[in-house]
Amino acid sequence: MTAPAEAAAEGALPEFPMRRACPFSPPASYTELRENEPVSRAQLKVNGKPTWLVTRHDLYKKLLGDARVSANLKLPGYPLQVPVPDEILQSVPLTFLSMDPPDHTVQRRMLAPEFSVRRMRELRTRVQQLVDEQIDDMLAKGCDSPVDLVTALALPVPSLVICELLGVPYEDHARFEQWAWAIMNHEVSDEDRGMAHYELDRYVDGLVTAKESEPGDDMISRLIEFNRETPAVEHSDIVSMSKLMLVTGHETTANMIALGVLALLEHPDQLAAVREEPDLMPRAVEELLRLFSISDAGTARVAMEDIELGDVTIRAGDGILPLNNAANHDEQVFPDADRLDVRREARSHVAFGYGVHQCVGQNLARMELDVVYSTLLRRVPTLRLATPADELRFKDDAIVWGLYELPVTW
Repeated sequence: MTAPAEAAAEGALPEFPMRRACPFSPPASYTELRENEPVSRAQLKVNGKPTWLVTRHDLYKKLLGDARVSANLKLPGYPLQVPVPDEILQSVPLTFLSMDPPDHTVQRRMLAPEFSVRRMRELRTRVQQLVDEQIDDMLAKGCDSPVDLVTALALPVPSLVICELLGVPYEDHARFEQWAWAIMNHEVSDEDRGMAHYELDRYVDGLVTAKESEPGDDMISRLIEFNRETPAVEHSDIVSMSKLMLVTGHETTANMIALGVLALLEHPDQLAAVREEPDLMPRAVEELLRLFSISDAGTARVAMEDIELGDVTIRAGDGILPLNNAANHDEQVFPDADRLDVRREARSHVAFGYGVHQCVGQNLARMELDVVYSTLLRRVPTLRLATPADELRFKDDAIVWGLYELPVTW
């Protein structure tokens, strides 16, 4: 048998990431892998390195629940999705997303209260106000020409929300949105990606430094105050946490807003169901999260010991990609998985990951999606696409799936 490294060098392994043939379904090869080889080898398109792919729902959860895997992206086997020179990679501070316990546990405990269910209930009224204001602006422009829902609603709402939560001036949104795009795009040059990281670090460091002297009523100030009372992290850690919240807090939700609206407009029976029965919306949100599973890269791991998974042995030091999108289309868990069904009980999906690193901001994302979808469908009942779905530009060049534009009219 050919060794994995040799197979990768010979081009015998399939390349990852694999392109979606349909915007509402995972790559077709995921089904074949899940059914025939649920723990399989692939090579990373970005650098040719071999990695393991995990495509079955139960094995996905088993792996991410295993304390013998690490999220540390500085480890040699880590399956990076964007090219980063090693000398730069080793110099970049880890965010808590890439930390292992106990360091990860400390930072997660600091952040978790900011995203509790209770906190989201308190925030919902303000999010509703922000959504209504954006829709007011959109409607005021009229429908004489198509409106891009990404720039009119999908991107502004989560950016406004995360700015208010963190205490970031919204007038700076164009800058941090551009930095986030450069950091998450496969095709950006190493120099431009490095500069985006540098500029974003400088920007957030300046915010944290200012709030250390003049705190406000915001998340960054509360993290600073908590750390003063119970010292647990350094200034640089608060900068790192704030940077991560700023980037992930708007980019992922923005993509889900646009994709979810597209899916409902393209499935009139499902759209009619949530309009006729508004109480279905929470289920619809879970189903849309499951259907799109917009990130396969966020759960990358490295084996710290030999691990038996399925019928194979993953060796210590091997990189692993448990694929959210494959697990969320496992027919054994979600029958007829490629079909959008807003009545489906989909809470067992893993769109937010699984285990100790499950997304800390998932309650915020759910609440924002519920408010945006419900309000848009109620206030713009004749909303429709202005461009056929097969002519839309999807983010095939990014580590998070989404839409660049969504032209609509009504």
